[in-house]
Parts: sequence; C-alpha cells; structure tokens
Amino acid sequence: MRCRWCKAVELPKSSTGRPREFCSDRCRQAAHRRRNRKLKGSLEVMGSSRSCEWSTDPEVFAELSQRYGPFDLDPCATHENHKCPRFFTKEQDGLAQPWTGRVFMNPPYGRAMGDWMRKAWEASRTTAELVVCLVPARVDTAWWHEYAIRGEIEFIRGRLRFGNLENTAPFPSAIVVFRDANSVTKPTLFCSPEEVA
Repeated sequence: MRCRWCKAVELPKSSTGRPREFCSDRCRQAAHRRRNRKLKGSLEVMGSSRSCEWSTDPEVFAELSQRYGPFDLDPCATHENHKCPRFFTKEQDGLAQPWTGRVFMNPPYGRAMGDWMRKAWEASRTTAELVVCLVPARVDTAWWHEYAIRGEIEFIRGRLRFGNLENTAPFPSAIVVFRDANSVTKPTLFCSPEEVA
C-alpha cells in the first residue's frame, strides 16, 4: 500500500494492526489541510450569510409538493430558483409581504433565519393555510426553540444537495410544517423508531 498523499512511498506494515495511510507527518498534515480547505469552502457556500440563497433540489421539492401541495407561494426566492407561481425576491422583501395559501419556504441560511421562522409561524396563524419550511436542523439555536418546535418536525435522513452543488450540505436538515391555528393543537415530532435506533 502506498501513501495516500504522495503516492511515492511504499508503507511499512503497522505494528498496531491499523493500516497506515501516510508515509510521514508532512503528508498527513498536507492531506488534513486540503480536507479542511474543502470543508471550509463548503461551509462558506452553505452556511454563510454572504451566499445564503440556494435552490432546493427538484426531487425534494416534488416530494414535498406531493405531500403538502400544490404550493402557491415561495416567499424567499430569486427569478432563477423560484419553485412556485407566486414568489418574492430579496428586493421585494418576503418578510414584509403577506403570505397566503400554501407556502413553501427555503429561507436564506444566515443570521436572518429567526426572522423567517417567526414570519412563517405568524403567517400560519393569520393569513396562510400552511407553511412548509426546509431548514437546517440547528436544534441548539434560539429560532429552533422559539418557533420550529411549535410545528410538525421531520428530520431528513442524510444530507441534502442544494442547486447544482456537487457536495452535500455540511449540516443535517429538517422539514418544519406550520398549519393554520384550526388544524394543529400541539407540536408533533415525526420520526420512526427505526430512525431513532
């Protein structure tokens, strides 16, 4: 077996039974730096407020539309990635607009996430029939504890891909569904026993 980094050196057999991957600390550190750069770039793309608008995977949207749709409104979209006939762009400010009908929301994954979740919950209590939110499963955040737990929660198995990205998201995702006040009386957690185990 050869070194994973330089490919030039034949690795000696390990005395611990665990196979060696690198011929030296230098090669191991170089591989580690490369892996961290790739992860950092992925995190910047997926998690920063600098680039927070990412298109929902068409297969994910089709499944959600089949279960909860048809959707009428996409309140945080662009002209290129909108999923519904009615949509609001950043310039139109979906947070300032009334939401009606069945709403699909893939909000910007940045600092304003709490504002979008508050708007989704409030809209479900007033003007919207249903709001389906595709969000990162950040269960340690204030917005999760203040708003997400008030809806029906379904954790997505595995990691999603957004838009035309080759890599998966560096975080787990969840679907949070807010229904109008007459439909839901208490929060519900959707998760099968097999997924918990």
